[in-house]
Amino acid sequence: MLIFLQPRIVLLSVPKTGTTALEQALAAQAEIAFRTRPEIKHLNLRQYLNRIRPLLTPLGEPKFETVAVIREPLDWLRSWYRFRTRDDLIGHPNSTAKVSFECFVQDYLRPGRRPAYARIGRQSEFLTDNDGKIAVDHVFRYEAMPALTEFLADRLGTPIKLRRSNISPAAHTDLPPQAEARLREALTTDYDIWQAARQAA
Repeated sequence: MLIFLQPRIVLLSVPKTGTTALEQALAAQAEIAFRTRPEIKHLNLRQYLNRIRPLLTPLGEPKFETVAVIREPLDWLRSWYRFRTRDDLIGHPNSTAKVSFECFVQDYLRPGRRPAYARIGRQSEFLTDNDGKIAVDHVFRYEAMPALTEFLADRLGTPIKLRRSNISPAAHTDLPPQAEARLREALTTDYDIWQAARQAA
């Protein structure tokens, strides 16, 4: 999470949506930066509203606007799967190196306790407020990253150039049509948010 005081922008760091590249490009300009450790870097909207926003209240108006990125949900899961196939995770419960992508998706959708490698939340949960409503002011598609950088460059008054970072290994991530249909149905809310997300600054 990066907080910019003058333009009143809070950039939420949704995992696996290019946030590392954004952080590398913009952290030096942010007056407040939550970085490095995942539980600090990836504070969700509810955590921001409950813990961080009250600290900003004394700064007065105008209000801070939240900005976030959402990735096409199936592509988001593919990214998580590839990320967890990397060599340094082999032997760890989070590793997907010996698990097919179809099995990973099935375990991700399993009700109740899931294997460690499939314990991943949902983007929609990251973007909801205390009432369960999607309450981020500006949501951009990951696939439209140039629109987000244009928006931020305009608000921050500086050009932004992103470098690719945190690149996951290649992996086979095909999914049978029936399994994909089940996934899309289960992630209806995420797909609705993604469909409605901004594609232009």
